[in-house]
Amino acid sequence: MIFDRRQTTRMLLGLAGGAALNPSLPVPSARAKGAVTRSFGSSLVGKPRYDETMTHFGYVNPDAPKGGRARLAAIGAFDSFNPFIVKGNVGSGFNLFGGLIYDELMTNPMDEDSTSYGSLVEWIEWPKDYSSVTFKLRDEARWHDGEPVTPEDVTYSFELVTTKGRPLYRLYYENVEKAEALPGNMLRFTFNQSDNRELPHIMAQVPVLPKHWWEGRNFDESSMEVPLGSGPYRVGRFEANTFCEFERVEDWWGKDLPVNVGKHNFDILRFDYFKDPNAAFDAFKAGQVDYRAENSSLNWGTRYDFPAIKRGDVVKRAVEVEGPKATQSFAFNTRRDLFRDRRVREAVGMAFDFEWLNKAIFFGSYARPGSYFQGTEDLMATGTPEGRELEILEEYRDDLPPEIFDAPFELPVTDGSGRPDRRALRKAKKLLADAGWTVKNGKLVDGDGKPFAFEFLIGSGAQERVVAPFIKNLERLGIEATIRLVDASQYASRYRAFDFDMVVGRVTNSSSPGNEQRDFWGSAVADATGGRNINGVADPVVDALIEKIVFSENREELAAASRALDRVLLWGHYNILQLYTPTERIAWWKGEVTPPDPLPSHAVGFPTVWWDPEAEG
Repeated sequence: MIFDRRQTTRMLLGLAGGAALNPSLPVPSARAKGAVTRSFGSSLVGKPRYDETMTHFGYVNPDAPKGGRARLAAIGAFDSFNPFIVKGNVGSGFNLFGGLIYDELMTNPMDEDSTSYGSLVEWIEWPKDYSSVTFKLRDEARWHDGEPVTPEDVTYSFELVTTKGRPLYRLYYENVEKAEALPGNMLRFTFNQSDNRELPHIMAQVPVLPKHWWEGRNFDESSMEVPLGSGPYRVGRFEANTFCEFERVEDWWGKDLPVNVGKHNFDILRFDYFKDPNAAFDAFKAGQVDYRAENSSLNWGTRYDFPAIKRGDVVKRAVEVEGPKATQSFAFNTRRDLFRDRRVREAVGMAFDFEWLNKAIFFGSYARPGSYFQGTEDLMATGTPEGRELEILEEYRDDLPPEIFDAPFELPVTDGSGRPDRRALRKAKKLLADAGWTVKNGKLVDGDGKPFAFEFLIGSGAQERVVAPFIKNLERLGIEATIRLVDASQYASRYRAFDFDMVVGRVTNSSSPGNEQRDFWGSAVADATGGRNINGVADPVVDALIEKIVFSENREELAAASRALDRVLLWGHYNILQLYTPTERIAWWKGEVTPPDPLPSHAVGFPTVWWDPEAEG
């Protein structure tokens, strides 16, 4: 990967990612108007750091020079500039940078969790029962062709993405009953339910597209036509599957807003596309790529000894970033009959030896997650349930495994020697036997003699070194597992269609979970092509716990419901939790790009708040 996680999450929703605001918390910028609250910015997890008097975010260099370029690497290919639909391959370049082409209603700072401030809008307003939300667009907001950004653009965009966009939009915004433009450059979304505290604010994440440009075009068809945007960059020169440049818009309407001061400093952001990560790394070593976020522990441990590192021309740094951690897992596809039984999934997971992998292959650079909310202490299920969490789980006791109430969830731990953990294998064999599997002639078979066999789908050869040792351990259980390596385009297509037995998956949660949990785990999208419920989880208890999170009245209730959901998912063994990175591993050519000092506390911030040192002169 070449960007921080927060940018990726924002683009998966088209623009901003995760819940943004919490009207229950007192904020300096909010003012009550009878039963209505109007706010410049707010937070789900505490008092916002900034108010209307801010001149810039504290982590930026407000005097950062504009100019120069940053060269980046992308893997694979691209044949579309529309990241909002299932069709086509927009590539990592545009998919991650779409948020710079299209401005956001509200923007997330890099030094706070789950907090937003107005960008396209001056303020957000909601009633006491959270049954609607109203935004006031900035009068000066403009598209790149000079036309104003209007409330009609927003309502039109909402209709486009929820009827023709990725399935996740329909689910994420399913509670919107009406979207309407109002006089005074305002717009309102009215909901079909009340008391959902998050709903008024996730509407700030609606993609905003130009109505006058898209009318007459086929939104649901992939296209290489350069789109019209409203953000700090526009698409410049490009060659399909080879490179794409993004040009800074010098007269961008929003450049002097306090939320944008010190940001978007490079004149050119250039992506060069490479067929595989090794080629991209070689390009970085050769000085053809300026910045690299390293996701390979092998590279980090063995390949950063090239001459430019020794000369000091390239800076290598492991950066501690506050906030929730992205967790990586082996994801079971429970749509497959083979993985429908929870006991089978638990048994397969017993064969994964994290300790040996971390020692022998990962150079000790990873930690193993024990929660889907890793890094957010009050949301993580630990020990046995108690207090309010226990009360919530008791409502569903008859539909839950008894061990949820009696024992803490614990992942198997080995001595790291690589020798089989006989105790874990014995437990795995018993689980498989209880599920109806027996070993005959060294092969695990069901009652009809059909062997237990499945396939790991991977899109990168680098993943083979992780999967292969796992397969050897599975063989000790009589399980026949194979690896299927496909190119990036085929992998994306099969992943979107859930055409796999097992893949490597990632979960990135915010510090204030909400409606997005429906898309991660909800039954309604278990079979929705292109959705994010990659495991195919379809459990009424999970659905009910998600709704408790969504309708939580305060932080304490939200935390208890989140712990309950975390615990049920963990004991459901939908994933084999693999690892997370305690630090962000980055490297850059110091003569080409410069970071602010210090870096933002919650993100690396590249390239948004970095700049070209040659532009300083």
